[in-house]
Amino acid sequence: MDFNNKNAANLEQLLESLIKMVGKANQNVDSLQKRVSQLECLIMEEQLEIRERGPLRIHSNYPHKSSKNIPFPIS
Repeated sequence: MDFNNKNAANLEQLLESLIKMVGKANQNVDSLQKRVSQLECLIMEEQLEIRERGPLRIHSNYPHKSSKNIPFPIS
């Protein structure tokens, strides 16, 4: 009888440990899903901002003057 009680206690401890592990894993998955959702929102906001702003211009609309035309002070 003592053998059956030990097995039952061990099985109960094993089951409790397994439930805790699964609960912890579920918390980690929930946290990861929350972070992924945050990243998706940030990416969508950035894409919307880029669409509203339009393409970036690297060059100015106004041409620069040549250095030959810029008067230098004579000392």
